[in-house]
Amino acid sequence: ETGCDRYFRGEAKNLPTYPGPNKMRDCYCTVNLDQEEVFRTKIVEKSLCPFYGEDFYCEIPRSFRHLSFYIFDRDVFRRDSIIGKVAIQKEDLQKYHNRDTWFQLQHVDADSEVQGKVHLEMRLSEVITDTGVICHKLATRVLECQGLPIVNGQCDPYATVTLAGPYRQSKKTKLKRDRQPPFDEDLGSSNCSLFSSFKLNLCYLLLLRFRVDLWNASNLKFGDEFLGELRIPLKVLRQSSSYEAWYFLQPRDNGSKSLKPGDLGSLRLNVVYTEDHVFSSDYYSPLRDLLLRSADVEPVSASAAHILGEVCREKHEAAIPLVRLFLHYGKIVPFISAIANAEVKRTQDPNTIFRGNSLTSKCIDETMKLAGMHYLQVTLKPIIEEICQVHKSCEIDPVKLKDGENLENNMENLRQYVDRIFNVITKSGVSCPTVMCDIFFSLRESAAKRFQGDLDVRYTAVSSFIFLRFFAPAILSPNLFQLTPHHTDPQTSRTLTLISKTIQTLGSLSKSKSVSLLACFSSLLRAFCFLKVKPLSFKYFGGKTFASLACPISNRFMIKRAQGRKRFGMKNFKKRWFRLTNHEFTYQKSKGDQPLYSIPIENILAVEKLEEESFKMKNMFQVIQPERALYIQANNCVEAKDWIDILTKVSQCNKKRLTVYHPSAYLNGHWLCCKATCDTTPGCTPCTGGLPANIQLDIDGDRETERIYSLFNLYMSKLEKMQEACGSKSVYDGPEQEEYSTFIIDDPQETYKTLKQIIAGVGALEQEHAQYKRDKFKKTKYGSQ
Repeated sequence: ETGCDRYFRGEAKNLPTYPGPNKMRDCYCTVNLDQEEVFRTKIVEKSLCPFYGEDFYCEIPRSFRHLSFYIFDRDVFRRDSIIGKVAIQKEDLQKYHNRDTWFQLQHVDADSEVQGKVHLEMRLSEVITDTGVICHKLATRVLECQGLPIVNGQCDPYATVTLAGPYRQSKKTKLKRDRQPPFDEDLGSSNCSLFSSFKLNLCYLLLLRFRVDLWNASNLKFGDEFLGELRIPLKVLRQSSSYEAWYFLQPRDNGSKSLKPGDLGSLRLNVVYTEDHVFSSDYYSPLRDLLLRSADVEPVSASAAHILGEVCREKHEAAIPLVRLFLHYGKIVPFISAIANAEVKRTQDPNTIFRGNSLTSKCIDETMKLAGMHYLQVTLKPIIEEICQVHKSCEIDPVKLKDGENLENNMENLRQYVDRIFNVITKSGVSCPTVMCDIFFSLRESAAKRFQGDLDVRYTAVSSFIFLRFFAPAILSPNLFQLTPHHTDPQTSRTLTLISKTIQTLGSLSKSKSVSLLACFSSLLRAFCFLKVKPLSFKYFGGKTFASLACPISNRFMIKRAQGRKRFGMKNFKKRWFRLTNHEFTYQKSKGDQPLYSIPIENILAVEKLEEESFKMKNMFQVIQPERALYIQANNCVEAKDWIDILTKVSQCNKKRLTVYHPSAYLNGHWLCCKATCDTTPGCTPCTGGLPANIQLDIDGDRETERIYSLFNLYMSKLEKMQEACGSKSVYDGPEQEEYSTFIIDDPQETYKTLKQIIAGVGALEQEHAQYKRDKFKKTKYGSQ
């Protein structure tokens, strides 16, 4: 199993001027897997050096050759024009991993935009003519094509085959209209092979070059579209009379020449790409069990999870996979309670409790990010959207006031916003996820027990997280928490900054003058009440219950196929606004309209991909109900995967979920997949979607253990150094040597024992990875798929 993640943030500079009087451009950037757009930034107007600064993260749902970035110039009256692109090969992504890099924009033309691969077979045979003369014949066959682009909603490929040399020969194959080439699916050699043959003089074998050009037949007046070409020297046939291999399609050699470097400007990118090879679960049992026992180890500093935090260069490196692993197995609360209690015991001043970037702080931050995202949106999104739309000025710095602005009015605007936000926060206790409540309760008890003379510490221990590290950052940068689709404009950003700073001050329970300045003492009292409440249970996505409110989870325009509820109704495709809450899945003509159709969550029996051959359309999925299936087309492969995942999560606990389904549609009186003629025939394929009901988040425990193994392996020298520190301290029983002072070692013997188990487990997994690579290398041959 392989999993990949990626995100993007960037800016462009020195773009070519617009050939008009103002010379400025309105530009946006797209992120593409090959030629399929999966993300688009906001439009930056009137600039030749646009700054985007947008983060995009996704699990990559399919294979790809290039990660591409296109800069477009928006044109209100005509089609948007492409200024240039940056294309990074998948193999080169690690070169630029997690560092800012400037790339020169490259010229884009039809001959350079290729994707897909071709399965080619060549056979050289002897033929005896009627006169008895022996000659040689070269037969070529394009067996399959994969990943060809869909051009104007279709792909009708044909090939031209050329033998270049002293005697140039060229042939054109028949047009194949029977099936469009889908991504990652074979066309099938029986009905899509393209065949041609040539008479050949063996004397020229080493001089000849074989070329295959793929074209898409078009009905447009501009002619057929070039899909790519292959150029193969015939010397590959020297050792054998037959040759078969896969080839990536390449750009045309005689295509348009690129402009000089720098003529199109450049694009700055920060790309993070990870790829994990994950073995089956039993391989990870020793290391996983050692990690999951961490909460029960005494002292907790001798546990495997705590040791990971000690050896990693950055605490968040360890926190991310640890939190996901413990959440997956339902052990996050005892683990965080254990490491938090140990940190509290080491803290001397109650004013500094949980204020550092410790493993405890990073683990709680990550837990809030995973478990609390929906809670955050329910609480803050409505008022954040209002602030972005209304544009009330809240500037209270006299130096920054604009002409016509009044300081008192601005302060009143700010006070109202702060009071409203504090109101919604302090009234949201019953909606706070159970796992967050349990963690905060544990923090409060640990702090109160450690600092019994300080009555406020039980509140400041919790407020430092819920206000300073959860709500305040979300208000400051709402786009990072999916509260807004893009970065806010400068005025709104300034307003949110002032609100966030005030919330931080209030949340820190400080008695500073800034609090009295805004007359928010009543809000402080509400904050104390909020921190005293132990909220009711609330299960987030995948859990058994939801909050009673119908909170929006996701919404988007997509294409859906009419369901034919009327006897003679047309089953055509229409664009609709889809909206998902924790109660129902609906669609309407436009955002804000009344729903045209509603599916209660409890009526969703399965959510699965739909094979592209059903309607000759990509990125389709089906929402299966008791009476029919709703067929929907998402805008790209990433969006399709996200919708399938979220719909599966919210319907996971439905009692009547299907175990089998039809991967293709019911058309022309039969199912395309199994050919059954009755539309109520049970499915022919096992359902793939779903998480066990007791898993509350979509987390792959084996993948997280693999990542922890990778971290231990990366920092093996530190593990060995920590072993030395244990030996040194236990023998001399004196102060730690300076070179070992970075490690927390409360019990050298227990820590040494755990380290020995970690190193053994990592070593065993390292051997498995090495064997896997050796086996893969043996099975891989040049030209294989």
